[in-house]
Amino acid sequence: MIRFSRHMLDNGLTVLCHTDKNTPFVSVNVLYKVGSRNEQPDRTGLAHLFEHLMFGGSLHIADYDKHVQQAGGDSNAYTTNDLTNYYITIPASNLETALWLESDRMAGLNFSQTALDIQKHVVIEEFKQRYLNAPYGDLWLKLRPLAYQVHPYRWATIGVSPEQIEQVTLEDVKAFFHQFYAPDNAIISISGNIDEQETLELVQKWFGDIPPSRTVLPPIPAEPRQTEERRLVIPDNEVPADAIYKVYHMGARDSEHFYICDIISDILSNGQSARLYVNLIKNKRLFSGIDAYVSGDRDPGLFIFSGKLSEQTSIQVAEAAIDEEIEHFITQAITPREVEKVIHKTEARISYSEINYQNKASNLAFFEFLGDIDLINTESQRYSQVTVEKIKSTAAELFQKENCSTLWYLKK
Repeated sequence: MIRFSRHMLDNGLTVLCHTDKNTPFVSVNVLYKVGSRNEQPDRTGLAHLFEHLMFGGSLHIADYDKHVQQAGGDSNAYTTNDLTNYYITIPASNLETALWLESDRMAGLNFSQTALDIQKHVVIEEFKQRYLNAPYGDLWLKLRPLAYQVHPYRWATIGVSPEQIEQVTLEDVKAFFHQFYAPDNAIISISGNIDEQETLELVQKWFGDIPPSRTVLPPIPAEPRQTEERRLVIPDNEVPADAIYKVYHMGARDSEHFYICDIISDILSNGQSARLYVNLIKNKRLFSGIDAYVSGDRDPGLFIFSGKLSEQTSIQVAEAAIDEEIEHFITQAITPREVEKVIHKTEARISYSEINYQNKASNLAFFEFLGDIDLINTESQRYSQVTVEKIKSTAAELFQKENCSTLWYLKK
């Protein structure tokens, strides 16, 4: 049981506190409710670009990382389709330093053309190195627009192209910052060796006078139901092996559908006793690696099969084998023991995640973002309510051919 408190400042900033006296450290996690889903089709990659810009200096702090390191801390960030998350781990005695650093860049960045040009160059090089020049690197650049036609999940977090990042102007950056990087669009969660009342006073001191944006965000367009199979073949690739990806539209992260699909994915591929490993790698030797997993997006996401083929396997045989496993999953028996084993492993994973104060800070912010912070203590119950009957009916509905988008990578 994780005990926490929830507060809201007058400017709309949500503050979450959890006291953990078993560590001499504290984790300060600031989640901004902005990801690639909030971008415009002709200006993609801004949310990820901002992750870089936030470390480039703010109103009163020229070098963010220097102050973190001098205080004995460590910091990082990540961007997803749905959110951007920043976190500092620091000795508890230096909590105020972390709050000072985070408040200064929330209050205002160092908006300079030089800083923007530097970070655009960094992101464009990342785009080329990780997405355009790496084997299978452009997977989500190809697969997302195949699976999504309307929703902004149709582009990757990095953006549609390096050209769009190059075209970002200083005016674009300022508008994006003032729209999304404001206290009423942020959640700060603090976990570690803290005194809650003192912590709240420090948060008020450093964040309380930052004005809210009061921006009314436009609704995100819902993805229509997919009604026909989609396919894309990418031939003559500089990849080490042929590969296949099959994705199916599934429910949102806060839905019952997500928890059922998560259990399905684990039955299929979690560990060397899972069905896909035993049947397609160990017994038939069709794949060198195969996996099934869920995207976990806030809006309806994707159930994903990914497989790298063995040298002697044709892509047609590989896909037929996956389809056969899916059909067996739908039509043949699933034992309660099989489900219970996966649920127990999931419950153990959740319990282990609650040990670390950094994870607790991150999870508190994430569940608050989802709109149900009590999931920090009740998510295991969501999994325990998954039954064989729910799994069978969900699988039959989910794994329909017209709900599937398939991508083949074929090597030279």
